[in-house]
Amino acid sequence: MVSSEYERRIAGRFVTFDQDGNGYIDRADFNVAAKALLTEFGVAARSDKGQALYVGAEAFWQGMAGIADRDGDQRITRDEFVNGAVKRLRDNPERFAEIARPFLHAALAVADQDGDGRATVEDTARVLRILGVSEDIARAAAATLDADGDGKVGEDEIVPAFARYFTVPE
Repeated sequence: MVSSEYERRIAGRFVTFDQDGNGYIDRADFNVAAKALLTEFGVAARSDKGQALYVGAEAFWQGMAGIADRDGDQRITRDEFVNGAVKRLRDNPERFAEIARPFLHAALAVADQDGDGRATVEDTARVLRILGVSEDIARAAAATLDADGDGKVGEDEIVPAFARYFTVPE
């Protein structure tokens, strides 16, 4: 049962991961997200970037399942997601950052149009939209992620912000 404000916020973030809207998070949700990103940016699944994204998605899934799938059924319910965040991540967002890093690294590489290791703010917003964030929030979040104001978002900016969003109550 979701009771505290923190738990309510984390529960609201569950839908970001439940890509197909079936009420639980599973490996397929991560594959759906990877495929949608590749399609959005016109990157072939069999390319190095495409394969890295699928490997990152699998690593992310495995990490989340290890934290939250308490009954071992290879599905994470909303309650398991909230309880995993409350019990295992609330005081350790760095752990979530490390679980998400391979996927985020690969997603940035897919969105990186000029090969400099960073994505433009606009392309970062595209990534966020594909992952289920509304247009206006995606634009605002991408702009905020550009902490140094250079018009680009790098791994050093997105990974900690992503972890804070999913683990910190504010």
